[in-house]
Amino acid sequence: MTLTTFAFLVMAVVLVLSAWGVVVAKSPVRSALSLVVNFFVLAFLYFGMNYDLLGISQILVYTGLIMMLFLFCILLLNLGAPDTLFEPSLIKRSLAWFVGGVLVLAVSSQVIGPMATWSTSTPTAPEGFGQAASVGQSLFTGWVYGFEIASVLLLVGIVGSILVAKRRD
Repeated sequence: MTLTTFAFLVMAVVLVLSAWGVVVAKSPVRSALSLVVNFFVLAFLYFGMNYDLLGISQILVYTGLIMMLFLFCILLLNLGAPDTLFEPSLIKRSLAWFVGGVLVLAVSSQVIGPMATWSTSTPTAPEGFGQAASVGQSLFTGWVYGFEIASVLLLVGIVGSILVAKRRD
């Protein structure tokens, strides 16, 4: 086993455990922090595949901005004690385990089938794919209107969240 394979396996285990922590954590803040760990490890996987721009944007956008927004909403809503969030019921719990098991089997069947016919040849990306220069060139030439619309929508969301927070005071 090479060092690259070992590092990938360690990151995959941490990724799965942190995703599990997002689902099973009783505190919303701990769930959000597990999601932060998940986003960081995903960024390290991107770095391992030499997608540096994608890794840096994963850290800046998702780990930084989106998780800050999640934590802001959690604290703004003041969700309270974890006992009030969950209603223990045997029927609901068993139904959730059944639906989760069916979903795991469905996803597994869709993954195992294509892996059986997997070829060993690796596809290659075009020259300059995923680099900052090529992404910036396509973003500010062909997608400039979409980029500006997204920035205006983000600005409206920020102003709206500030107005909602001021009304509660």
